[in-house]
Amino acid sequence: MTQDVEMKEQPATSNSVTLTAPSTLQHLKEIASLIETGAYAREVRRIVRAVRLTIALRKKLKASVISAFLTHTLTPGSEVHSRLSSYIPKDDEHEMEVDTATSATQAPTKHSLPELEIYSCLLVLIFLIDQKRYNEAKACASAGIGRLKNFNKRTLDVLTSRLYFYYSLSYELTGDLAEIRGNLLALHRIATLRRDELGQETLLNLLLRNYLHYNLYDQAEKLRSKAPRFEAHSNQQFCRYLFYLGKIRTIQLEYTDAKESLLQAARKAPVAALGFRVQCTKWAVIVRLLLGEIPERTVFMQKGMEKALRPYFELTNAVRIGDLELFRTVAEKFSSTFSSDRTNNLIVRLRHNVIRTGLRNISISYSRISLADVAKKLRLDSANPVADAESIVAKAIRDGAIDATLDHANGWMVSKETGDIYSTNEPQIAFNSRIAFCLNMHNEAVRALRFPPNSHKEKECAEKRRERQQQEQELAKHIAEEDDDEF
Repeated sequence: MTQDVEMKEQPATSNSVTLTAPSTLQHLKEIASLIETGAYAREVRRIVRAVRLTIALRKKLKASVISAFLTHTLTPGSEVHSRLSSYIPKDDEHEMEVDTATSATQAPTKHSLPELEIYSCLLVLIFLIDQKRYNEAKACASAGIGRLKNFNKRTLDVLTSRLYFYYSLSYELTGDLAEIRGNLLALHRIATLRRDELGQETLLNLLLRNYLHYNLYDQAEKLRSKAPRFEAHSNQQFCRYLFYLGKIRTIQLEYTDAKESLLQAARKAPVAALGFRVQCTKWAVIVRLLLGEIPERTVFMQKGMEKALRPYFELTNAVRIGDLELFRTVAEKFSSTFSSDRTNNLIVRLRHNVIRTGLRNISISYSRISLADVAKKLRLDSANPVADAESIVAKAIRDGAIDATLDHANGWMVSKETGDIYSTNEPQIAFNSRIAFCLNMHNEAVRALRFPPNSHKEKECAEKRRERQQQEQELAKHIAEEDDDEF
């Protein structure tokens, strides 16, 4: 009896050790079984969970682990296994032999599921991109895309959307993004015919990114306007779409719509996507400046964004003051940053806003001022600054930026007395915009709610069941009453 107890305790301790520290290969095998279960049960949520678990294991992937996983999942000697194994280096032979031996002792069954084949291709592709072997990643992604055209299963939609993303990324990292534009258009057409809405979302964003990378804004807008509309399935893809839409609207001078799209993209983006939120904030700051608004200081003090947004903070300060000389200094100081962010053209547009802000400050400070002093305070560096100042003041009066008049005979700008703003419609407009913002956010939150599949059908079945039971009870009562009458 004592020997039996000792024999039971020893394997229990070894099992506890293996459970506390499972290997990366064991994790991948569990993910494969999860994908297999989701494929057979047609539950997409299991495959979504498998993709999330894979991203968490991304930093732990090694050549030996992936090679052992391919041997476990795919049939050795098959065309898919040979092709994917050719991309894996053979440097860790000893460790690979150990992992292969352990997997062989378990005698796993070989699967021919398309989901596992595409997942294996995706795993190898992620490994190659992380190892910066971009040319091999391009070949692997192209082969995987070729295999995808043979499958039409809804359980593959999540995996194919990730494969599309890394397919475009591998070509972007090598500077060959224009080569795959035709392939992306063909894949988008195939996804539309197959009603793969997640694939349509992903491919539309990849095509927009492809066009915007080469500054083809007109073509991007034509594609976006003619693409089929449907409810967003992925929050990440919807955020990317809003960001690209905001950039297109900004270039097209539709600043109000651009501001709404960019702020919504930054608000919906996950907290972990810091780089994406920084880009959205940069473009939103410039759009707000072009609209004549001054962003709050808290926008530039968000956690993790202070250093990246420093150039835009100084730019906002120059626009707020209306100092044209300070604006030129900031634009020259951070010209490399603005060039890398592709916001140089927008900053050139801001010069007019800086002049208008300075002119507004002057009209508030002085009841009457000469045009020569206006040109001096605005620091206009043209051949005839007085004439330029006169045309700038006249345009600002016509646009309603300042409430003043021009005395052409004496060369003066005469400002009118400022009235009580609460006697105008400005407070009502401000409250209306805030109420509209809150209502839109509430509607978006309601639309973003998720429910279990076929929940409405189950509710209908329950109601019908209660109706049937009530009818049966009434019928039984009626029959009982008739029986009583007969007696």
